[in-house]
Amino acid sequence: MSDNPTGPNPLKLIGRATRTFTRIADLELRDLGFATGQLPVLIGLKGGKALSQAELARIAQVEQPSMAQLLNRMERDGLVERIPDPADKRSRLISLTTVATKRMPKAKAFMEARTAKALAGFTPQDVAQLVDLLLRLNENLDRMGADGSKE
Repeated sequence: MSDNPTGPNPLKLIGRATRTFTRIADLELRDLGFATGQLPVLIGLKGGKALSQAELARIAQVEQPSMAQLLNRMERDGLVERIPDPADKRSRLISLTTVATKRMPKAKAFMEARTAKALAGFTPQDVAQLVDLLLRLNENLDRMGADGSKE
């Protein structure tokens, strides 16, 4: 069934693919003590970087209260810790714990394997074209968000 004369709505298809991939990945990431919602934080902090909650919220493109809740859960689960900010003694930075750092390579390998499986049957040219199209879509969406446009 088509949403319009030219075929299905691509944004609905992207949403469906995202939800399905997240559901599948979450099931297996859970065994490693992670969740897909934590990935922007984990990636932002990899390599020993310590960042502020505000920086992590910007990276993950979420509001500060949502990031605070996520970080509280991750701290409870032993994945992140809050450390004093050397530049501002009143502030804290977020860093990965040793436990999370040790688990990261397995999670990365898992995500790469699942991504490869999701893209099975795509040629390298198909993948490059898909990436190009999605980058263009994200640029349009970023512009819309920056404009505050309701059109």
